[in-house]
Amino acid sequence: MSTEGAFVEARDLARYFDVSKPWLNRVLENQPKLILKAVDGVNFAIRKGETLSLVGESGCGKSTVARLIVGLYRPTRGQVLFEGADMGAIKTRAEERGLRKRFQMIFQDPYASLNPRWRVADIIAEPIRAHRLADDGAEIRRRVDELLRQVGLSPADGEKYPHEFSGGQRQRISIARALSSRPEFLVCDEPTSALDVSVQAQILNLMKDLQRELGLTYLFISHNLAVVFHISDRVGVMYLGRLVELGDARALFVNPQHPYTRMLLDAIPDLDMTGRARTPVAGEVPNPLDPPKGCAFNPRCPFANDRCRSERPELRVTAHGGVAACHAVEEGRLAAAPRVRA
Repeated sequence: MSTEGAFVEARDLARYFDVSKPWLNRVLENQPKLILKAVDGVNFAIRKGETLSLVGESGCGKSTVARLIVGLYRPTRGQVLFEGADMGAIKTRAEERGLRKRFQMIFQDPYASLNPRWRVADIIAEPIRAHRLADDGAEIRRRVDELLRQVGLSPADGEKYPHEFSGGQRQRISIARALSSRPEFLVCDEPTSALDVSVQAQILNLMKDLQRELGLTYLFISHNLAVVFHISDRVGVMYLGRLVELGDARALFVNPQHPYTRMLLDAIPDLDMTGRARTPVAGEVPNPLDPPKGCAFNPRCPFANDRCRSERPELRVTAHGGVAACHAVEEGRLAAAPRVRA
């Protein structure tokens, strides 16, 4: 995978959590430590101005990646690079403040991510004050009014409290707060999953408009493939803490390579009733505390063989220009499988 010209880059990014019982319980019950490998060696690069989406079933590690990228979690292993600067190597508060104002995060739940005791104007103004982008109260208020208009709300809404707004309006407030420090990079952790379908479309269109207008770069986290297709330039598919496929969004939807990607796309209702053979997503995600040997997807994969059950595949370039971690793809065992329509 080429990282030339990368704006944001993850290198061998991993995050492990110790989920063991307390030490005394483990001694008395003669149990070992339990380590959850939520993210286990993820690599990707995002170019300036593009949207990379990460998709996968619940528990695959995509939200943990989002938190690692913005520094809410420290990586167990690996690096996060922002324009070539290693986030983990920052030593001074001044360096950290200067870098962190350039990226922000939009959270999944607009009902939980806004302080219910603060007026909307104060919520949006908080990053402006924290990063010392303006000191004069009138200047801050002008900036807040501008942001409210930018996300489709009225300056008068700044005097209201979050409970006075609908879910879609609250997410607009969250977007305005994220934009208040004039960031260049936004990490969006399932920002539309708590919203009605019609409101989801409005928020996605707003985000695309803002990206064009402000030159923003997005890392977009979602489990909704329709949303991902609408907003993404490239898509990464995650399974049990690892990337199993990464490529151009349209190419991935039209001709997915990894069997897991194919199963996810086959789970989308066929509204055109094409009669195409479909392979539903079978089985359940294995216990992440005790993942299968070899390829983690092998218990659910119709193409698995002995190699898949013993040797873990690495990401390799496919004939379609993306990368996939699959022995069956590498050996050409999926060549006769049906294509997936976008």
